[in-house]
Amino acid sequence: MKATLKKIHDNKIFEWSVVTVIILSALLIGAKTYHLPQPFVIALSYADIAVTLFFLVEITIRFIASDDKKNFFKSGWNIFDTLIVVVSLIPIEDSEMALIGRLVRVFRVLRMVSIVPELRILINSLIKAMPQLSYVMLLMFIIFYIYGAVGSFFFNQINPVLWGDIATSMLTLFRVMTFEDWTDVMYETMGTYPLSWSFYLSFIFFTAFAFLNMVIGIVVSVLEKENAAHDRQILLDNSEEKLTQLDEIQAELDEIKALLKAKQ
Repeated sequence: MKATLKKIHDNKIFEWSVVTVIILSALLIGAKTYHLPQPFVIALSYADIAVTLFFLVEITIRFIASDDKKNFFKSGWNIFDTLIVVVSLIPIEDSEMALIGRLVRVFRVLRMVSIVPELRILINSLIKAMPQLSYVMLLMFIIFYIYGAVGSFFFNQINPVLWGDIATSMLTLFRVMTFEDWTDVMYETMGTYPLSWSFYLSFIFFTAFAFLNMVIGIVVSVLEKENAAHDRQILLDNSEEKLTQLDEIQAELDEIKALLKAKQ
């Protein structure tokens, strides 16, 4: 059974079938946000049950086909997939926890990440880059705080809505950093402080250009390392598979030699 299920699990058709069902699940979630006739609602409910049962069968196949069942749940992706399937099986649609049931069904779309290796590499890269990104975010917060305090001190009387306090000023600066009508904010303060353009340009240089490029550089560096590790793992798996095939061929040759000696 294990060998059969492993063949099914490694089959590309099965993999794409899982991807197709995940996409179908996403479409079902989107369809439920519309006001539909009762027959369609009933059909969607049955389709949702079918999708849940398919996911249950799929996670069961993955568990049985796994060579190392003890470490199966040490993988965060396997834990995530199992939790999604288990919670989806709980009949909470008509209870007080119906909202949780709907949220879980929304998160089923994230199973696409655990199924497609390339998406897993991207997510793993982002997670591993977080420690380095946290320092960049801390430095960016310091810059926001300093510029927010300066903006609140100088521009409070010009427009209290945008610069009334440091928290509001930081929100305004976020607007400036994302280039959302930031020139309107700048020209308004330039009417009182003609040189205030230097305040905005220096802030944009530090945040939108310098820090953003730092974030991109860190993520790209970690992504390259993850891709290299993934390629090494594939080569290692292929080497082990070839060694196993060679061992099987050697065993068959030994059996043939033994049979020939027995006949002699």
